[in-house]
Amino acid sequence: MTKRTAILIGFIVIKFLLQYFMLSPEYDLHRDEFLHLDQGNHLAWGFTSVPPVTSWLSLLIRILGNSVFWIKFFPALFGALTLLVVWKTVEELKGNLFALILSAAAILVSVLLRLNSLYQPNSLDVLCWTMFYYVVIRYFNTSNQRLLYLAAIVFAIGFLNKYNIIFMLAGIVPSILLTRQRIVFNQKSVYLAALCGILFIGPNLFWQYQNNFPVVHHMKELAATQLVHVDRVAFIKSQLFFFIGSLFVIIAALWALIMYQPYQRYKPFFFSFFITLMIFLSLKAKDYYAIGVYPIYIAFGAAYLGAQLNTGWKRYLKPVAIIIPLLFLIPMYYIDFPKSPRYIIRNEKRYKDLGMLRWEDGKDHPLPQDYADMLGWKELAQKVDQVYANLPNRAQTVVLCDNYGQAGAINYYSKKGVKAVSFNADYINWFNFDQQYVNVIRVKTWSGQAGELQESAPYFTTSLNVDEVSNPFAREYGTTIFLFTGAKIDVNKRLKAEIAEESKF
Repeated sequence: MTKRTAILIGFIVIKFLLQYFMLSPEYDLHRDEFLHLDQGNHLAWGFTSVPPVTSWLSLLIRILGNSVFWIKFFPALFGALTLLVVWKTVEELKGNLFALILSAAAILVSVLLRLNSLYQPNSLDVLCWTMFYYVVIRYFNTSNQRLLYLAAIVFAIGFLNKYNIIFMLAGIVPSILLTRQRIVFNQKSVYLAALCGILFIGPNLFWQYQNNFPVVHHMKELAATQLVHVDRVAFIKSQLFFFIGSLFVIIAALWALIMYQPYQRYKPFFFSFFITLMIFLSLKAKDYYAIGVYPIYIAFGAAYLGAQLNTGWKRYLKPVAIIIPLLFLIPMYYIDFPKSPRYIIRNEKRYKDLGMLRWEDGKDHPLPQDYADMLGWKELAQKVDQVYANLPNRAQTVVLCDNYGQAGAINYYSKKGVKAVSFNADYINWFNFDQQYVNVIRVKTWSGQAGELQESAPYFTTSLNVDEVSNPFAREYGTTIFLFTGAKIDVNKRLKAEIAEESKF
């Protein structure tokens, strides 16, 4: 085993260990993770908000036991592979050992630590962006036509994982056209590779067509309820903090792509950086959508600095350059990873100054939204289980929730085999009408609980306000559990009518 290989393996091992070490036992899984896990129980070529790859991973996780270890394993794996691809990119750029270590340290201690702790499509999204860029760099170096087909496959995987990768293509294609590398579009292989990519993503496109393009509805809803609150200044601020310990490496990369002669063939990456970010800014995208942009520039910057700091007094800056990213590990641990809610309350100013208390509604709250989205779920599932267990005719009971987080959390944490549904997100397609329902366990968010008894009680023999989520730090605080038994109406017919009404939108 060579010294380089040993160091690389060491970084990968540390990456995995940190991802698990950073987890806090005070928190449950994240709201979104429950939905993605449930998608593994309903395989399809597409879902309301995401393509199918995450559901395939969820099926594998279920086969492996559905434990938190395996849920967190795959985002950690994709993070480690991102580090590996950056390492290989530095090698492709003829970077020395210092450059390799610098790039690995910069990737290790960055926003990816947080991103790779959540089971969401984002970790694989960043990996696919980085891998695509790496293949393009190799093509610029070799003109090997096979690499164009590899790029198409990487793009297809990325597309089937998260549509966000379209913005990567929207940035790099015009950038290539702006430079002498535009000659690539004279190659027939480019168009054959593009056709292969379209064939790979074809099943998902056909699913979108069959289902009236739910992704369009999802994006409109996202724009109206969340993106409308995005502050462009805050977006830019977040970009600076994502890789704050290695910001100097990214700046060095941009400088080198313009001024460093050996990098002239890679000039499209200079334009792509700014075009892609401008697209996100113009669309008022969420800040983390752009994370995939940066790893490849860490490779460029590290390889460049490796060449520049190799002689004279500059070589003494090498250990300093490596130490700088590592110094941010401790503050990153205390800021970017969930701490006790009481710790956050005590240090409110620190979190507020960093904009971390600002939610998608544009308002500040006691906890960062991501953290509040990881509380109260076990409590909710346990309380629903208690209600469900005491019913004599459980098979004729439907658990109806207000949102996908509630339904997914109950389905994951339930010890009684409860299968909750909702008119929200993909759950609207997962109702089971093989059984005639006569009871309803209604899980209602705090903001809508007031009129629930008054509205629904006339249709049932008994109506009770049973319990609620009591964790004051949870986003679901106050979410109420109602029990309606002895239906006087056809519950199935009513549910189907509601589904039909919701499906119109």
